[in-house]
This record gives sequence, structure tokens and C-alpha cells, in this order.
Amino acid sequence: MKKLLITLLIIVSAAGSVFAADTTSTQAKLQYNKGVDFYRLGEYDKSITAFRQAIAIDPNYTDAYYNLGSILEFIKQDEAALTVFKQIIVRNPTDYESVYKAAEISARLGKTDAAKQYLSIIPQSHIIYSKAQALARSLNTDIQTIKQQQKQATAKQAAEKKTASTPVTQNGIFQNLGSPTGVATDSKGNLFVAGFSDNAVYKIAPDGSRKLYVKDARIKGPIGIDIDEQNNLYLANYNADNVLKISNSGQISVLIASVKKPYCIHIKDNNLFVSSQGTNSVIRYKL
Repeated sequence: MKKLLITLLIIVSAAGSVFAADTTSTQAKLQYNKGVDFYRLGEYDKSITAFRQAIAIDPNYTDAYYNLGSILEFIKQDEAALTVFKQIIVRNPTDYESVYKAAEISARLGKTDAAKQYLSIIPQSHIIYSKAQALARSLNTDIQTIKQQQKQATAKQAAEKKTASTPVTQNGIFQNLGSPTGVATDSKGNLFVAGFSDNAVYKIAPDGSRKLYVKDARIKGPIGIDIDEQNNLYLANYNADNVLKISNSGQISVLIASVKKPYCIHIKDNNLFVSSQGTNSVIRYKL
């Protein structure tokens, strides 16, 4: 348990010199002792100043932090006290007395979620656990329930993170595609997307998984795309002035060799229609 506001014994020689391996640490202890003395005299402002000076000399002086936090809490400066106890936890996460104090003050400040978070850290084997459990009950719960809820929340966050990493979001948006232009679906529900800047076609399965379907030197600025009943894919190859056919087995061939700036493609009744921006016309091609 913490020994709150106990003066440290510092060995002094007959000549009054302080013997210490670490001069800085010794100076910190001297300020610590001043803080204790001022506290006993009821001079809380001077006590706070002394403890802060001890911490300034030795930033890892956790006992000075603890006494500082306790005085701040005593004089009803809860926000400041909580900040101090957090500093202890950062330096020593297993200082469960400080963890409990952070939970207690957080609960008093109405920061219930933070209080529960601190309580969940305290192990059942620690002497402070019974007080932590009582505090949890005052929040209409218990530490076991808090830990279970946090475990479930962590699992949910992991699942959401995994979902967010796929191309499909909860809104049904397919993301991270390179300048997508034309889209079409085959008979199996797969979505094919032309990637204009990537000179490629992407395939997105019904479960949202994505892969590069085809990327070839013959594909140059694809825009329009459509698929026939046999799942052959047709591509308006805008920057190459032609129309490509990509068979259901992945074979690529030039279907129409000369089309000025082909843009949109549409298949109906074995007819392929292609809009030509370069000639302000629409071509019909019998498949």
C-alpha cells in the first residue's frame, strides 16, 4: 500500500552534508520532505509547490506524484488530481492503487467509461481489488462484466476494421479503384470495372473480394464495358481506337479494329453497340 505523506529519512553528516549517490534524486527528496511538512502545517499551496518541484527534479518520482494527487483531490481539485494519477499510470501501469484512484476520481467526475476502463486493469489478486469491485457496483456493474464488455467491444472493432479493409463498405461502395469508368456484371454476379488510368479490368466477387482480372499492353484507356450471355467481356479501348473482346477464358483479341474514340458499349440481341466520340456516331456490330 502507498504510504501517504511520510517524510523520507535523508542521512546527513555531522557537518551537514548530504550523502547520496544521486544528487538530483537527493534534491527531489528534500523537496518531497518539504511537501510533507507543509501538508502537516495545513499549508496546502506550499505543499503542492514542493511536490511539483520534487517532480520537476525527478520526473519519475511516483511517490511525489501520488502525494501531489492526493492533496489535489483533498482540496477538491479533481481534474488536476486525475491528471497527476494518470502520470503515475503512464510510468508504472501496475501501480494499481493509482489506477484505482484514477477510476474513483473519473467516476466522481461523471467519466463512467474511463472509470470502467481503469477498473478493468486491476487484477483480482491485488489488495485494492475489493475496493475496485465496490466502486464497480456503485456504477451498476462489476469488474467481470466490464472485462467481458470490453472483450466484446474489442472483437467488434476488429471485425469492423477487417470489413473496412475490404473494397466494400457498409454502404455498398467499392473503393480504391484506379479511375473507374465502365461497369458490367456477368451471370455469376461478379462485377467487372474498367480502370482507365490503370489500363486494366478489375473483378469484384459477390462477397466483395477484389482481384485484377486482366492487365495487358493492348488495353489503353478502357471506358465502356459489357458482357454477353457467355460471359465474354467487351471493352471500349478509348486511347487505342478499337474494341477488345476478352473471352470467358481470358483470351484477348481486337474485335473492331478502327473506332474513333470508342466510349460506351451495349449488348442487345447479339448486337454490340458502340458510341464513337471521334465520329459523333454509334456503331452496330453483329456478334
